Amino acid sequence: MRNSFFSGTIRNRNAPQGGVVFLVMSKQQNIEITGAVTQALPNTMFRVLLDSDAPEEYADREILCTLAGKMRMYRIRVMPGDKVRVEMTPYDKEKGRITYRDK
Repeated sequence: MRNSFFSGTIRNRNAPQGGVVFLVMSKQQNIEITGAVTQALPNTMFRVLLDSDAPEEYADREILCTLAGKMRMYRIRVMPGDKVRVEMTPYDKEKGRITYRDK
């Protein structure tokens, strides 16, 4: 089975003595923050200004965001001025993914 997000055991014929290799992948903790779209860029990219009520290292910061897969699939339109929910990884504080458009 060749799945990089698999957690468990995989049989490997090339492994010595029994051929069992253990793979344990931990799920990273993503941060969800609200913000407002300030600029629409090509290829479903957006500049988003994060709200001031976000954690202090993210507050009032403008980041580059892309649309999440389901929003692209269902063709949900995002315009400058829309309030959005952004998912960010703790490793990169300059990029994010728009997961929800508030009404």
